[in-house]
Amino acid sequence: MPADLDQLAACAWRIRRLALRMGEVQGQGYVGQALGYADVLAVAYGHALQLKPDDPHWEGRDRFLLSHGHYAIAHYAALIEAGIIPEIELETYGSDDSRLPMSGMASYTPGMEMSGGSLGHGLVIAVGMALGLRHKRNPAFVYNSMSDGELDEGSTWEAAMAAAHHGLGNLVCLVDINNQQADGPSSKVLGFEPLAEKWAAFGWHVQRVDGNDLPAVLDSFNAARALEEPMPRVILFDTLMGKGVPFLEQREKNHFIRVDPPEWQQALQVLDRTQPEGAPA
Repeated sequence: MPADLDQLAACAWRIRRLALRMGEVQGQGYVGQALGYADVLAVAYGHALQLKPDDPHWEGRDRFLLSHGHYAIAHYAALIEAGIIPEIELETYGSDDSRLPMSGMASYTPGMEMSGGSLGHGLVIAVGMALGLRHKRNPAFVYNSMSDGELDEGSTWEAAMAAAHHGLGNLVCLVDINNQQADGPSSKVLGFEPLAEKWAAFGWHVQRVDGNDLPAVLDSFNAARALEEPMPRVILFDTLMGKGVPFLEQREKNHFIRVDPPEWQQALQVLDRTQPEGAPA
């Protein structure tokens, strides 16, 4: 899909708005992550991924793995924006028998490639998928999306070694570095810097960009896909939790957001003041 920054900005804004609307349904959720990661998802689903919205199981599709399953609210918003899930279903978010459970489940949701939530599994699965696609001579890419909290998991680094060993040039890992975990700042729970140097030492092509700078995000996706060397690629995205809604950005603890009912409408009103021209609400 051709890149148009205005269209991608509108896509990111709509992803944020859809996530807020789902959060309002339950009165709580991982909305801070959705707001912070929306620019990355907009470029992924609005530009980078080769998909057929009417055929989520198309064999030639790029695979997008949501390892951090608690980001499901953000992923659902992107899947709605991509036309894979009907927008009307957002009203069922987190409800009994919904196709949109609060943590990502591949058995329920079209376009969801894995059941995530137990952190540290996504990159392992992505390595297997990338190997399988290569053996089948399928040119599709595998994108593994994960959180900085997963850098604490040994399985992540075992998978990183395996990906480099096998020269998986069809694998792109996307890491959201928002420095937040349930137990506090990620860098204080278990320090992970110097992160770019660590991934490079494991044999990966590394980029680190501001994940809320849309042109930089777009350039990083394009560079990862265009790289000719047979090596896995990782993009480290520094993001701001709650991006686009200042009173949520400033919360000391916004890993899991609960707000009073009027605040959901306040958040939507704040976001609506930044509505890009031509972007339907």
